[in-house]
Amino acid sequence: MSPEIIIFSIAWLAYYAMHSWLASHHFKLNFANRFSNLFPHYRLLYNFLSVLLLLIPLSLLFFHPWDTLWRWQGNMYFLMNGLGLLSIIGFLLSLRYYDSAAFIGLRPNTDGHIGSVDEPLVISPMHRFVRHPWYFLGLLFIWSRDMNMGWLITCTWATLYMLLGSRLEERKLIAEYGESYGRYCSKVPGLIPQPWRYLTKKEANQLTQLKD
Repeated sequence: MSPEIIIFSIAWLAYYAMHSWLASHHFKLNFANRFSNLFPHYRLLYNFLSVLLLLIPLSLLFFHPWDTLWRWQGNMYFLMNGLGLLSIIGFLLSLRYYDSAAFIGLRPNTDGHIGSVDEPLVISPMHRFVRHPWYFLGLLFIWSRDMNMGWLITCTWATLYMLLGSRLEERKLIAEYGESYGRYCSKVPGLIPQPWRYLTKKEANQLTQLKD
């Protein structure tokens, strides 16, 4: 294995480790105790730092002359680019079901909430078919691109992070929402939609109204 591949992999692993650590309840609680005046803006600080640190592995990805592994040709070119386009459209459509101001951090957290959300459980149309639609759409996009060695390494670590990150995220959501989210997980697949596992609109509404 070449030194470039090792260094690049370490860069992604360090980024994902830092990303998860900063998002953990333990870190947020310590931050809130030490910097109570800044904590209402923690989400904004977190997102800013995440983007800033992301520039390190991305610079290694785009500025290093990685060997090309394959380029989609013929019908596969149209199929893969069609899937990539669908993933972008799906992401844009999903934005209407998110509070973008809260997600980015433009709306300060004023209630001392430590968890990842401060709103009631909401199951959007996409969440009725897969628990992590953004992860699914992200996987669909990255694996439908032309592939060089740097992009393959990026896709591999991103996929592993999404698998692990989704589990860690769900632990927090179960702690916050309890039985309602636990039942939701038992009925809807995590990362890859399965046609035989989904919630009807009525079932989704019933789960959001469930009290622990």
